[in-house]
Amino acid sequence: MSKKLFPFAILFCALFILVGCSGEPEEAAVRDQEIAVDLDQEQELVPTEGPSNTPLPTFTPQPTYTPLPTYTPLPTYTPLPTATPEVRLSQPGIYHGYSLPLYQESTSTSQYITMRDGAKLAALILRPAQDGKPVSTPLPVIWTHNRYHREGILYWQGIDDERPYLETVLQYGYVIVSVDIRGTGASFGTYRDLFSPEETNDAYDITEWLAVQPWSDGNIGMYGRSYMGITQFMAASAAPPHLKAIFPEMSEFDRYSFIYPGGVFHDDFFRGWGENINELDASGLAVDEDTDQAMLQEALKQHEGNVDVFDQYSHLPYRDSVSALTGTQPYITNNPANYLEEIRGSGIPVYHWAGWYDNFPKAGLLYYHNLTNPQKIVIGPWAHPQLGHLDLATEMVRWYDYWLKGIDNGVMSEAPIYYYTMGEGENSGWHSASQWPLPNQELTNYYFDGTTSGSVDSINDGSLSLDMPVTTNGADEYLVDYSTTSGTATRWTAGYDVMSTVYPNTMMFNDEKGLTYTTPPLPAEVEVTGHPVVHLWVTSSASDGDFFVYLEDIGEDSYSQYVTEGNLRASHRAMSTAPYENLGLPYHRSYAEDIADLPDEPVELVFDLMPTSYIFEAGHRIRVTITGADKDTAQTPQLDPPPTVQIYREADHASYIELPIIPSP
Repeated sequence: MSKKLFPFAILFCALFILVGCSGEPEEAAVRDQEIAVDLDQEQELVPTEGPSNTPLPTFTPQPTYTPLPTYTPLPTYTPLPTATPEVRLSQPGIYHGYSLPLYQESTSTSQYITMRDGAKLAALILRPAQDGKPVSTPLPVIWTHNRYHREGILYWQGIDDERPYLETVLQYGYVIVSVDIRGTGASFGTYRDLFSPEETNDAYDITEWLAVQPWSDGNIGMYGRSYMGITQFMAASAAPPHLKAIFPEMSEFDRYSFIYPGGVFHDDFFRGWGENINELDASGLAVDEDTDQAMLQEALKQHEGNVDVFDQYSHLPYRDSVSALTGTQPYITNNPANYLEEIRGSGIPVYHWAGWYDNFPKAGLLYYHNLTNPQKIVIGPWAHPQLGHLDLATEMVRWYDYWLKGIDNGVMSEAPIYYYTMGEGENSGWHSASQWPLPNQELTNYYFDGTTSGSVDSINDGSLSLDMPVTTNGADEYLVDYSTTSGTATRWTAGYDVMSTVYPNTMMFNDEKGLTYTTPPLPAEVEVTGHPVVHLWVTSSASDGDFFVYLEDIGEDSYSQYVTEGNLRASHRAMSTAPYENLGLPYHRSYAEDIADLPDEPVELVFDLMPTSYIFEAGHRIRVTITGADKDTAQTPQLDPPPTVQIYREADHASYIELPIIPSP
């Protein structure tokens, strides 16, 4: 097994637990909170109108889910003993007095669960215990549909010295279950595609099976990160009667926009991820009943027919592409964004967990914006392998106590949006809001200017100005350099390799190979919270080309810090109306029929960057850098000789970046 593989598999499970631990009960008081939350300062909702929602052509829907037999509901859960009311406290990251961590032990068993079509899926079951025996009281159950081996939760303790968060959840009186997805681990079957109809049917069956076990009180929740976050949305689309709440962390919304953002294949992530799961699918851990591992070997034999996801998606460049391996349109038939109506119809409460430096910060906000379910969202200053700042265990216990145990702890009385503003300014830290985008944002254009900024030895060293250009012939010429890169330790590498250092040391070396536009030193701090959008007027000596745009913070020592990024392939520039509420942002349908070569005259490319919340300090500068490749992240066709592009900055073709500026308090 590769050195990256095991921790990658475990982290993607989002399961940091050590079973059978003993010790003193963990104090459920304030845990290393940096900033207290003042929910009384919640911003007032201002109704906004989203873009029109013209539907895409109708596609064959996923097969209807065949319901299992109706189960008789079990008795409502009786809450655990609580502390005295005067010491109760419940707010993001803080939970005290509503329920108690009564259990310091747990037991582990594994077995097969049989699906409606006879396939057997391997499940790991962790139960709170006392004196070495599982407690007899039926408890709520939270489970994850695991793509990376169910047993990972037994070994991974997290990447710091804090206690694994699922251990804390166990202590508060929850059964935790991890099930190998069909065609993976020790489960039987063949893995046919990401989030296949069979996989969603399995999620329904597992949920209802868990609801009638003698150690279950019938109240079922789900949890998990990334793949296991997406499986929660797919499970919710099938609406199992006993699924009462989900807690998806850092999850995909629209598959095409993730695999081919702006029409550019992010091959490094998908190659690395695909290699890892191919290796995982060739191994597994036998369940308890399989003492001679005969069943495991039979299951692994069936895995040999699993689809190679990199091979499949590397040949699907358009949103309406048809897979030669499956005969389907994967970006449509198995795409979470195409099941919003079903998820809304389920009414299942959702706690979204997102990170500014993760692969999916926009995805979390799109889910939040498009669902009407009871919901909350947290967006923190982390990448895929989350590093502190807000205690995940606390939030899970608060969420499940409310929805699975009926404890009125106020979690749904708070402002639903809780986000972290990065940087060192006075307004940095945690904030709450009731609306996104923030209603007080001021969309401000920073225009590309030919004035030398004197801040970097780049191709042009241009400036950013608040004044629209008046010249009639301004442009910057750029010979595409295919060696440009945002680095080998980025938000994308962190998605498949948890040993990757997430933040690049500097963007300076990339800046020197690209076109840059930089403000003068800022007279006061500037907060950018929301979705930057770039408008580029371009021509090229080639018929197509990739454009990568980076937003950066330049310190007084000229250190260049990555803030966020976006990209677009010029041939995918056609604008369309999204089939969902798209936060008012540009949407490129990227069907095969939408693709168009670049003409001889300037054309405008409009696309958004990953959302952020960041404070540029007084004395710092804001920079936009443009390149024609990101060799360690994306697959850009290399021409010989490289093409020459022009970025226009004149009155009739003004290129600029639109930043959502938040006024100082």
